[in-house]
Amino acid sequence: MKSLSFTQIVVVGSFAMLAAAGANAESYEGVQPLAAAMSRAEVNAEAVRTASAPDQNVVRGSRGAETMVVSKDRAGVVYEAMRTAAAPDQNVTSGSRVNSKVISTLQNPLDARAAAAGNSNKL
Repeated sequence: MKSLSFTQIVVVGSFAMLAAAGANAESYEGVQPLAAAMSRAEVNAEAVRTASAPDQNVVRGSRGAETMVVSKDRAGVVYEAMRTAAAPDQNVTSGSRVNSKVISTLQNPLDARAAAAGNSNKL
């Protein structure tokens, strides 16, 4: 009997591995079934409604200002903006100084004015 050379053994082994890998391949089951939420007639009716809607090609914002829901009163927002703008250390961050933590020791000028106004009314 004839002995096999090293290259023949490698070729036979690689074919055996390819055959084993091919045996584990997934099978193709075709296109998956469609699970539609709406029927064809409902989709068609929606398309007709959308196509005949007025101003459908108008860019948003070109019809004037849009309505906005107000969540805070104007005076509160103005006061908060003024207080933030007057904060003495608003531009200081923890990275501004080496190994430091930002702890505000300065009183906000608006708070100082309110406290002075409150104290002057008590006199």
